[in-house]
This record gives sequence, structure tokens and C-alpha cells, in this order.
Amino acid sequence: MALAGNLVAELKRLLGPEHVLTAPEDLIPYSFDGTAALRQAPGAVAFARTTEEVAGVLRLANETRTPVVARGSGTGLSGGSLPSPDGDCLVLCLVKMDRILEVDRANLTLLCEAGTLTQSVADAAAGAGLFYPPDPGSMKISTIGGNVAENSGGLRGLKYGVTRNYVMGLEVVLPDGEVLWTGNKCVKDVAGYSLRDVFIGSEGTLGVITKVLLKLIPKPAAKKTLLTTFARMDQAAQTVSDIIAAQIIPCTLEFLDRTTIACVDDYAKIGLPRDCEALLLMETDGHPAVVEAEAARMAEIARQNACVEVRIAQTDEEAAKLASARRTAFSALARVAPTTILEDITVPRSELAKMVRFVEVVAKKHRLRVGTFGHMGDGNLHPTFLTDERNADEMHRVEEAFKELFTEAIRLGGTITGEHGVGVAKKPFLPAFAGEAQMRVMRELRRVLDPNGILNPGKVF
Repeated sequence: MALAGNLVAELKRLLGPEHVLTAPEDLIPYSFDGTAALRQAPGAVAFARTTEEVAGVLRLANETRTPVVARGSGTGLSGGSLPSPDGDCLVLCLVKMDRILEVDRANLTLLCEAGTLTQSVADAAAGAGLFYPPDPGSMKISTIGGNVAENSGGLRGLKYGVTRNYVMGLEVVLPDGEVLWTGNKCVKDVAGYSLRDVFIGSEGTLGVITKVLLKLIPKPAAKKTLLTTFARMDQAAQTVSDIIAAQIIPCTLEFLDRTTIACVDDYAKIGLPRDCEALLLMETDGHPAVVEAEAARMAEIARQNACVEVRIAQTDEEAAKLASARRTAFSALARVAPTTILEDITVPRSELAKMVRFVEVVAKKHRLRVGTFGHMGDGNLHPTFLTDERNADEMHRVEEAFKELFTEAIRLGGTITGEHGVGVAKKPFLPAFAGEAQMRVMRELRRVLDPNGILNPGKVF
């Protein structure tokens, strides 16, 4: 169902006719995001170029009780940027707000608009001799506003944390069009409630993020990349535990299972060993002497846990090639079946081997093919089911498998999402994880900030 004609006319007056899409064929790209098997056409798409335009759009939407879904590049994996199912939803796209406004080397900060690509942020930081650590797998095409809304993680999360750890300030437009700024360049600031943290990870349900002030850090002087292989998953998991116990916090500590290894090597032709059950990709960075010592110690720990092979990159090119074994995992698996459903669960590191085994058991029980990879250093797993959404019976079995996986993750003291968010895909499982009190407080907060319920309705709750 299209938006009311008078609302469309007002949007075109505010933004210009060329920045409002209503033709059915133009709306197709905005009817889905990176989440498999979820689609819903919007009533219209509006492109804002300034904070003032975002405020104007939200004022119109609030007055007319029109649902609004803020969207960046649409790379989300929980259905967070899908239009609401009523058909009268307005998608507010911020990709044209893509300017880097300031790189402040004196204060180690970067100010940019929400539509700025994550890779552009990293490149701008590097150009100033600095470092922006968060590196979600979609960083070449995802926007920083989306990263903040989902509190995205990445391969370097073990050592450097997630997006939240680098947000110093936000400009947010509230549902009624009021513009709020929270945070500043101060390293210390404990005045009042941390509203900044309220909006980080709120998945577009509390306000529309328009500008982000990010913390940068000095660029590491050196790094070294290692790839180790194991005959058993528990050997890889024990290696991770022993590395952490040795008080080594690598920049990257990733793993791939046998299925993923084969798919990656078929796709990227890296020359990975296929006669192993698990592969660990390890990267240490920092002072050159520390990097050398940590790399040697990690290799030693891997050998103590009966690793089959240790490869240590000798050049930056070789390091990039080894790192690509993990960074291409999703793309490689996506070539195998028509539908690739990438999930996101996190458990305490001590429970990793148990959870990986459980994924295998559940996949076998439901007669499904699965490849598992993820951030073993921080307990974040990505079981990826290779299926076909046209096969209703198989998709039902996938759904049943995920129910079991989420239930087991919670039982082991874990969480239903480590970096992808709740969105539509995981909202049925949030109450079991969060509990009654948390759910009540979150609902009340949302009701206070968005009393008319126009922002991203149907998500999270």
C-alpha cells in the first residue's frame, strides 16, 4: 500500500521530487536487507541529505502516525531495516549523508555523518596516521550509522571491542523532529545519564542517528599473522583458552570449521589444508618486540595442543592472504546453496567447544548442512545454514534448529546475538534471554521516547 498522496507531496516539497521514490520497481531494493528470506515492500523511500531534512521528515511522520524505518546500506543480518508489514511504511535512507566533517589529531577523534561508509572512516583515520579498530565483515559497504544502531562487532573485537567502545558523541533526531546531541570530545565525562549508550544498539527504535563522533587510537607499529590447523575442535578451543590464560590478547583470534574451510578454499584458492577439523587465524599487533614475542608464544601454545601446522606470514601480502581465509567465509558459503542463513550467538569462551559440537548435533538431527566460523577469541559463533528458502519443509527445519541453538546458548550463559542485533529475526527469543524486568524497562524507555510508535515498529519487541 502506497503512502497517502498528501504525505508524498509534502516529502517531495521538503526533499525535492528526485529524492522521494514511490514507483514499485524503485522500491524493490529497499524491501530487504542482508537477512535471508525476509522481504517487505515500503510505501515510499525518502533520501535525506541534512539533519534538518531528517528532522522535517520525522515531524511529518509523527504528525501523520506514519511508520519510519531508518536505513543505511541495508547490510544488516537480523531484519532491522526491513519496512514494517503494513505497507504504509516510509524508509528514510541516509546514504547521501556521507561526509567526514573533521579528523581531529589533537584529540584523536573523527566526526562524520551517519551515511559514511565504515571503510571510509578507517581510511580517513589511516590517512591521519591513526587507527579506527572496529571492522565488521561488511565494512566496505556498511555505514557508520548502521554500525552504531546495531553496535556492530568485527574480527578485532577481542582486543579492541565493538562499535560502542569508540563512540564519543552522537547527534540524534528524536521521533518528533527534535535534534539531540549527546557526548563530546572529553575522555572523562560523567555528567548525567549516558544517553549516548541508550542510542547505541537501539536498532533505530529510539531516534535516527545523523552524526557520530568517534574515538581513534594510535596506529599499531607492527603486526604478525598466524594460521594454525587442528585435527579436533577441542584442541583449537583449548588453544584459545591457553592463549588468554597466558595473558595474551591477540588482535584477531578467529576459527573456521571443516565445511567452511573447504568452501573458502574452493572460492579463494588460498591453499588451505582440508584434512583438519578446525583452523585458527591469529593476529597480534603493537610494539614490534611484543608482536614477535606474542606470535612465538601463540605458535608454541598451538603446538602444545597438537596443532597440525603453523603458518606465519612473512610479508604483508601473505598476511592479507591468510586473513582472507576468514574474511571471505560468508561469501564462500553463500556460493554453495541458494539461501545462506548466517546466525550469531555468543557463549563464554569456556563453553565454545561444547557449543560448536552442539551445532553439529542439531544440524545432523534436522538433516541440514551447516558451516560454522566466528570469533573464537570472544566466544562469538556464526553457524551458517546452507539451504533453499523455496523448500518450505527445509526452512521449517532451519527454524527449529535455530530455536535449539538459541536455547542452548542461553543455558550455557551466552546470548542470542553478539553483534548482529535483534531486529525481526530474534525478537521471539529476547524475553527468554533478557527476563521480565529488562523487557519492561526497555519497553517503557521506548514508549517515552517514541509515544506514537513510529520508529521501526515491530523490531526488537
